Amino acid sequence: MILPDLFVYGTLRHLPLLETVLGRGLGRDATCPATLRGYAVSRAKDQPFPMIATSAGGCATGVVLRGPTETDLNRLDYFEGGFGYDRVPVDVETAEGPRRATVYVPRPGLWQAYGPWDLDGWVRDWGQVAQDAADEIMRHYGRTPSDRMQALRPFLYARAWARSLAETPAPQTLRSAMTAADVEVLRDRAGFDGFFRIRAFDLRHRRFDGTTTDPVSREGFVAFDAALVIPYDPATDRLLLIEQLRYGPLLRGDPAPWVLEPIAGLVDAGENPADCARREAVEEAGITLTALEPMTRVYASPGYSSEFFHCFLGLCDLSDHSGGLGGLDSENEDIRSHVIAFDRAMALIDSGEINAGPLAMMLLWLARHRDRLRASA
Repeated sequence: MILPDLFVYGTLRHLPLLETVLGRGLGRDATCPATLRGYAVSRAKDQPFPMIATSAGGCATGVVLRGPTETDLNRLDYFEGGFGYDRVPVDVETAEGPRRATVYVPRPGLWQAYGPWDLDGWVRDWGQVAQDAADEIMRHYGRTPSDRMQALRPFLYARAWARSLAETPAPQTLRSAMTAADVEVLRDRAGFDGFFRIRAFDLRHRRFDGTTTDPVSREGFVAFDAALVIPYDPATDRLLLIEQLRYGPLLRGDPAPWVLEPIAGLVDAGENPADCARREAVEEAGITLTALEPMTRVYASPGYSSEFFHCFLGLCDLSDHSGGLGGLDSENEDIRSHVIAFDRAMALIDSGEINAGPLAMMLLWLARHRDRLRASA
């Protein structure tokens, strides 16, 4: 059976992404320019990808993928299905004449058109992130249903975004000048792969004395970047902490698994960590921050996890805030906030009631900068 060509108008026009989804390289003649009349391409609102819709007098430009195989189309259906797109038949025009093809269109009502689509700008801002995310998505092909992948997709993109944020390392003044180029990953092995990911691998690396280690087997938790913030009112010397059930203490057997923490949330793909901190302050505690002070940028547990914290102090007015309940029902959050004096927070560190490392670290940062902040209030 001869399968129809595929008309490609959006992100898959970026050849490295298309090859990642197909799982194979493409030759020079695999695609050719094409137009699709009666359709228009635009950006999908609040999304870093385009959509296509019927439009009287419209003309969508793109390329045709010649002669896709059944495997090609199955892989493309899986990838595009995760965004809520399905293939429909169309007739396209090429320099070689009209051709029968199919094109991926969004399911009705799923996305809203919002302004022009700029492929070059998308490649600059999103190309590598999208390719990294697609690599992770396609590892689920044949194992995870497409509807489940639609729910996982934003988190896989957030993990890819974290890798983008990691490209600028911390200073190396005391540390050695060795880099990731001094580490050789010999083999990836199967590990859990879902919302959380366990990566199993064999590696060897350069030693401080210049020699190379023997191969070693390791496992690591591939997590996300998170933004953490403590709202602080320097005029009243009070701050806001949140309390919620945490599964780590529960799994450890802690009889009191409700934990005091800073406000925190996962950094979405494309999101500035500072914007994430502001958003989470509203969602978790109903607090609007007037200014942010960067604190530290740290790995949570670098021995086995990629989880990374962007920590902030959020300046705000807490004079009329006494705490309360917050969190998003859609995320099953049940959060209580506490507004307390700075000295009370320090006493909670001393007593051990504050037992979350990031919160203790951030409060000690505040202790170091408190006089400056209060003097300028």
